Amino acid sequence: MEIPLDYPTLRVIWWALMGVLLIGFALTDGYDLGVAALLPFVARDDRERRMAINAIAPTWEGNQVWFILGGGAIFAAWPFVYAVSFSGFYLAMFLVLAALILRPVGFKYRSKRTAPAWRSGWDWALFVGGLVPALVFGVAVGNVLLGVPFRLDADLRATYEGAFLGLFTPFSLLCGLLSVAMLITHGAAWLTMKVEYGAVRDRARRIGSFAALLAILLFAAGYVFAAHGGLGYRLEGLANPAGPSNPLRAGAVAAPGAWLDNFRVYPWMLVAPILGFAGALLALIGIRSGREWAAFAGSSLSAVGIIATVGLSMFPFILPSSVDPRSSLTVWNASSSHMTLFIMLVVTVVFLPIVLLYTAWAFKVMWGRSTIKALSTDPDLY
Repeated sequence: MEIPLDYPTLRVIWWALMGVLLIGFALTDGYDLGVAALLPFVARDDRERRMAINAIAPTWEGNQVWFILGGGAIFAAWPFVYAVSFSGFYLAMFLVLAALILRPVGFKYRSKRTAPAWRSGWDWALFVGGLVPALVFGVAVGNVLLGVPFRLDADLRATYEGAFLGLFTPFSLLCGLLSVAMLITHGAAWLTMKVEYGAVRDRARRIGSFAALLAILLFAAGYVFAAHGGLGYRLEGLANPAGPSNPLRAGAVAAPGAWLDNFRVYPWMLVAPILGFAGALLALIGIRSGREWAAFAGSSLSAVGIIATVGLSMFPFILPSSVDPRSSLTVWNASSSHMTLFIMLVVTVVFLPIVLLYTAWAFKVMWGRSTIKALSTDPDLY
């Protein structure tokens, strides 16, 4: 069968689609995580907490589809990346999954009893289920930028040489805090649109303003670290984008400052970091001025810009190795076969628009502000 798209093009398309899925997760489930992390601070009593929960209750389950799609795409399109990252970050992934498990249980069980201690316990479970994934995802990205301590032998068996506590370095924690600030800004912007005018909305605006400012500062600190902190890897010699997927066929070397190379060679890529800063600034202005849609648009654009900055700065690397750079996984040496990528692309072209249309329809049907008054009149509310 003749495939209409060449192998390098398909590899780049799937690298871009992986970024789209990660951005989709950040934009949708991201505000759910942000609202959950804000819950103890924006809501002071049970009615306020129920109102905040009901701002995300109708859509949080559907939003997690993006997380599943992202994991599935990595497994199918980048099997080497899936194998190495999920084994190397096993404990971190387990921590994320344990925290995420608290979310559905918290949503479903919180309202089963009226005892204050019972509901307070589940509120804190929801807080953990929002904060921990936001932090660990950022820490994981920080470790990818630093390089993951793994090596591949001649049989392509991966050996991970790191430890769980070793994931929490100053730079990875900076990335983790940036992730938390970004998603809390997103969650606060969502709350300003989705809850009634009053104390909860006012508290969300105050915290969201601080989080947006913190995101700007942490993103700037990340740039300084990338420029002067010894980060970066380069391919050694010319890679063959059309070659077979063999992580040992093309090597790489550690090169401090190399994560900024792409921005020098392709100035158009600077759109991503500019969007990261400008979006956070727009979110800050929108939250402070009460322009709800501007705030949410800004937090969304900021998330797009920050995530795109990471992907564009690393291209063509996906998972560099800090202990053996020649084992690094790139767009050119870690993908599935030419035929697999093409079949997956056809399936994606058919079904992704359906997912997007259904998501848009669901948001339209469930749109409206969450109010305290509705808690006593609608039996379906949490």
